Amino acid sequence: MITKPRSALVAAAAVLVVAAVVLGLALSGAFDSGGGGGHRETGSERAASTPPPAAAALRPRFVSRAKWGADPRLLDQKPHYADSVHAIVIHHTDTPNGYSCADSASYVRDIYQAHATARGWGDIGYNFLVDRCGTIFEGRLGGVDRPVIGAHTVGLNKGTTGIAAIGTYTAGVPVPAPMRRSIERIIAWKLGLTEISPSARTQLVSTNSKSRFPKDTSVNLPTVLGHIEAYETDCPGQALMDLLPEFRRAALKLQGKAKLLAAQSASRSPETADRGQGGVPGPPMEPRREPGATNHRSGARRRKIPPR
Repeated sequence: MITKPRSALVAAAAVLVVAAVVLGLALSGAFDSGGGGGHRETGSERAASTPPPAAAALRPRFVSRAKWGADPRLLDQKPHYADSVHAIVIHHTDTPNGYSCADSASYVRDIYQAHATARGWGDIGYNFLVDRCGTIFEGRLGGVDRPVIGAHTVGLNKGTTGIAAIGTYTAGVPVPAPMRRSIERIIAWKLGLTEISPSARTQLVSTNSKSRFPKDTSVNLPTVLGHIEAYETDCPGQALMDLLPEFRRAALKLQGKAKLLAAQSASRSPETADRGQGGVPGPPMEPRREPGATNHRSGARRRKIPPR
């Protein structure tokens, strides 16, 4: 019989141990199963979890990025995700108010270009934009149902959703009723995905000392707040700030109605269960030209979108 040196046997045993550990880690999912130099699966590659029935009933209709014309050549980043949405931040775009809703998509495209290129954010900063007719536009890439981290509130982007009202809503400026209803609907739905009350408060952690709070500070804020409460700015304008209590009340009422409808649907037969959503009507899906609207649009490159 040929005997191997003791050192060789020890080395062989060590290789077997390492191989067993590697196999165990692979089977447990510790290593990425795809190629690309160890690229881990991101949130955009995983299916979104099933929303609570009440939140599903509240889901609004959107104009997708493809439909409003988001130029993929301007996109310079991949989506990033938080664990969930804990709060909603209200903004305005600081653009003219007297636009025709048929031109809303062009405003969104202009804001997208300004955010993605001029400000270097790689994409539009807001998660959603709402025009004066109540049309809701999908904003930042990543999925409307997902907790996408935007670039709308310095220091408090993680765990928040930014909703921008298209226009300038300083003190005394009327906020159109369709716009208000759509904002309320988004609030109710996004917070409803994790069953958070629009009238509650939540803990957020600042990630940037340029916000009103030092980096790594945990702060207690309303689940529906204005941009000015997180950052030194005039956004979203006093008219929208004055409406925050109403947004909270209306969104809470929508959540309550959706929960009732979901409970009623659960007790119905499968053939009629989906009709429960009819009691919580959504906003318009496509931009439309409202009667008598005046188009004050003066050209995509001539409008100024100042930093906030």
